[in-house]
Amino acid sequence: MIPKDENDLLARSRALCDAMENEDDWLKREVLSHAGNRWAFGVIHALKEGGRLRHAELRRRLDGVTQRMLTRTLRQLERDGLILRQDYEEVPPRVDYELTRLGEEFFLKIIPMWLWIFEHAEDFRQAREAHSTAASE
Repeated sequence: MIPKDENDLLARSRALCDAMENEDDWLKREVLSHAGNRWAFGVIHALKEGGRLRHAELRRRLDGVTQRMLTRTLRQLERDGLILRQDYEEVPPRVDYELTRLGEEFFLKIIPMWLWIFEHAEDFRQAREAHSTAASE
């Protein structure tokens, strides 16, 4: 649901801030961290674009990812219900990954945030430079 006005947005923001004080704060932060993680975002994007993919195909699509980092990322995304792992228990091993309904929703929600960040990357750089300059004076 999109807030209708700024007051509604502030009320929802307050509710979110208050909810962050709950004991499951760590869970919310861990799931949110997927949105800012290069490899998690890459896996989610690759699965959205390619459908069901094998580990090796994901690795080919994620330029620069190590075997260890990809395996770790896949485990975290699976743990949080964003992807589904299908092990066919064959020799040689065959394992496929695909987005879950929750993963699809996550993808659709984080795209606007990523677009906004990329659109304002130069603004962030300039602000950091100004801050560094002011701090060194």
